Amino acid sequence: MNSSDTDFDELEEQYAVRPNKSAMKRETAALEALGEELIALPKDRLASLEMPPELFEAIKLGQSIQSHHGAFKRQRKFIAKLMRDMDMSPIREQLDRHSNLSARAVHHQHVIERWRDRLLKGDDHDLNALMAEHPDADRPKLRHLIRDAHKEFLSNAPPRSARLLFKYLRELLTEETDDEASDEDSEE
Repeated sequence: MNSSDTDFDELEEQYAVRPNKSAMKRETAALEALGEELIALPKDRLASLEMPPELFEAIKLGQSIQSHHGAFKRQRKFIAKLMRDMDMSPIREQLDRHSNLSARAVHHQHVIERWRDRLLKGDDHDLNALMAEHPDADRPKLRHLIRDAHKEFLSNAPPRSARLLFKYLRELLTEETDDEASDEDSEE
C-alpha cells in the first residue's frame, strides 16, 4: 500500500466516527420534548418516576417557571443536557405505561357511555343485548333507571337517573373487566 491509501483510510475512519449533526439535533429535540412532557406532569406523578435527584430538581424548577419567559427555554435545554448523559429508556417506559393505562381508562369510559346512550335511546332489544353480554346485571334495576331517566328527560328535570344508570353500568362493566384481568393473570 502506498501512503495515499493509508492517508485515505485514516481520513475515512475519522469521518466515520464523527457524529451526524442532523441526528444530534433530532436527539436533542426529542430530549427537549421529553423534558417538556416531564415538566407538564403533575407533581405527584413526577415524584412516582424513578430518576436521578439532579434531574428531578431541574424538572421541579422548570415547573415553577412560566413558559413564556426565556428562563423556561433555558431550563428546558438544561434538562435536555442532563438527560443526554443518562439512559432515558426506563423513564420513557414508565411514561408509556402510564399513557397506555390512561388510554385504556378513556376507552373504558367511552364503552360505558355508549351503553348508557344505547339504553336510553333504544328499546328492549338493547337491554337484551346488554343482558346477553353481562348476565349478572340486574334487569329490574336497569329497567327502573331507564324508565326514570326517560321521565326526567320529558319533564326537563335534572338527569339524576341517567347518572345513576351510568354509575351502575360503570360498576357492572368494571367488575367484568377486573374479572377478565384476574383470569388472564391466573393463566400466566
